[in-house]
Amino acid sequence: MRRVGAAVFRDREIARAGCKAPPDDGVSFVKVQFASVSTVIAGCLALAVSTASTSAIAQQSAFGQAEWQQNYDSAQRVRVTRANTPTLSPDAVAATEQAIARYRSMVERGGWGQIGNDKLRLGSRGPAVQALRQRLVVAGDLDPSAARGDVFDSYVEAGLRRAQERYGLSATGALNPGTVAALNVSADVRLRQLELNLVRLRSYSGNLGNRYVVVNIPAAMVETVSGNHVVTRHAAGVGKIDRQSPIFNSRVTEINFNPFWTVPASIIRKDLIPKMRQDPTYLTDQKIRIYNAEGQEIQPSQVDWNTYEATRYRFRQDQGADLNSMGFVRINIPNPHGVYMHDTPAKGVFGDDFRFVSSGCVRLQNVRDYVAFLLEDTPGWGRQQIQAAIDSGKRIDAPVPNVPVYWTYITAWATPDGTVQFRSDIYNRDGLGLGGQIAALEANNSEASKY
Repeated sequence: MRRVGAAVFRDREIARAGCKAPPDDGVSFVKVQFASVSTVIAGCLALAVSTASTSAIAQQSAFGQAEWQQNYDSAQRVRVTRANTPTLSPDAVAATEQAIARYRSMVERGGWGQIGNDKLRLGSRGPAVQALRQRLVVAGDLDPSAARGDVFDSYVEAGLRRAQERYGLSATGALNPGTVAALNVSADVRLRQLELNLVRLRSYSGNLGNRYVVVNIPAAMVETVSGNHVVTRHAAGVGKIDRQSPIFNSRVTEINFNPFWTVPASIIRKDLIPKMRQDPTYLTDQKIRIYNAEGQEIQPSQVDWNTYEATRYRFRQDQGADLNSMGFVRINIPNPHGVYMHDTPAKGVFGDDFRFVSSGCVRLQNVRDYVAFLLEDTPGWGRQQIQAAIDSGKRIDAPVPNVPVYWTYITAWATPDGTVQFRSDIYNRDGLGLGGQIAALEANNSEASKY
């Protein structure tokens, strides 16, 4: 399941180039020149036999073209362009103010209706498709000229992909639980969501620095910014609902290549002890060692796992990106919450729509690009040196000069091109009753393999 999700994410972010042109329908026009009356008669007799079958083929092909292959350029026209406007920026504030005005107008006109839970995709038919068309038109994801029809054609698929991208979902072009949940949030709730987040965006409208990092927790996304333009974006794994990633501002100070992982006390209590009760070989299999207060290594068999004795010891996982929870890299950020950013061996999570999986720290996709951004102003740390440090397998530390990082919580914002983005209120900080979207996002992960 995760491999499929990862493939969907990779295709969307790197290689998807839109829909292909329709295949030739196989119908040709025959020009017949007649040299004599007899030729005309013979030609007519011959054509009389073939006309019926050719007409049927043409009718079938034309019907298919109209429904499935029509004007595949539509996918390119309605796709969401990856804006280089930072989520935290004066431009995003201005665009969000304009979006609020548009959504107020939508609410005054009655907003939009609900759609059903039908599993629709290219080729589906019925009234549910018509309802989906109307829903996509209202929010600007589908051109009004395509508002009518009960066939799920290329226009609907392209419009649905656009909507899914605006909601931070895998752009499958098929209707799944997460997409239904997002589309069925009413216009007035979306308006209030924009208004709430405008306050948050304005609080970051000061000078954030020429180069900085934004961690948007509900989007499970990290942006690196330079000169008020996004340099890179990274899918992220962030804190679970019961182990939330905190909101704070700090600076990146150091990068550890090939780090050990010292297990936090909360994970010892909540995870390691229960796992050892179920599987006494768990620590050995995960290459996690136990040390007492004197720094001496002790064996798992020496610990009483039916109590919380284990919380008195230090647990450290060996180096090695194939197993170590830090992967190749740990990024240190001074803060009172004890959290940091890091690589991970479990990269399949980055293809999931539901990426709220950590104990508060932030796991990063494409960590090499992120590290290259952080070390850009550090002499002697180009991409070759970064790769050499990783390949060494040894613990190597690199200082990071003056890169601010902002862990924030933005669930709605807009960009200057008019695109309005929404994300699930995973920690219920908006207070708008959107908790039902969480289960739908989790369901999306299991649905991904079906499309």
